[in-house]
Amino acid sequence: MQLAIKNMVCDRCIRVVREDLETLGLTVGPVQLGTATVEGELTGEQLSAVKQRLEASGFELLDDPRLRLVEYMKTLIIDEIQYLKGHKPEHQNFSDYLAEKCGYEYSYLSHLFSSETGSTIEQYIIAQKVEKVKEWLSYGELSQSEIAWRLGYSSAAHLSNQFKKVTGQTPGQYKKEAGSGRKTLDRVGS
Repeated sequence: MQLAIKNMVCDRCIRVVREDLETLGLTVGPVQLGTATVEGELTGEQLSAVKQRLEASGFELLDDPRLRLVEYMKTLIIDEIQYLKGHKPEHQNFSDYLAEKCGYEYSYLSHLFSSETGSTIEQYIIAQKVEKVKEWLSYGELSQSEIAWRLGYSSAAHLSNQFKKVTGQTPGQYKKEAGSGRKTLDRVGS
């Protein structure tokens, strides 16, 4: 049985979810961002225990197929931006990529995402990119041009303008303030 789980955003989340499910005595299969597979069908009592255990660890079990799809889109976006998975071909835009991976027209996905989250997919993508920029700026290893190139911006100026629009600061100002104001990935875009 595959479980859809909200707020899984990193490898540590995967480990915690696996441990939580194993603690409940379940036989756990693959665990990935947003999903975990357990052997067999779960009883109502087991599902309730899973739900409580996951909530205690900051996760949420998703029953609604619409919410599952929204979380899947978020996971795809996070994988591409935060973890640079490279599943999305460089020339393909996010709208086509999401439509292809989710199996729905982008207009439906866009409407669903907006109605469930209160923001657009584009705003969510930008918010994820800004958080990645903050991370890289705090390390001080990459120039703004290198960051812009890695995140698919047309130029460092475009990145800087978008960064300032979201944060109220230029990347340079942000860097001077020693990187204050970073968000955890499950809080980005909300």
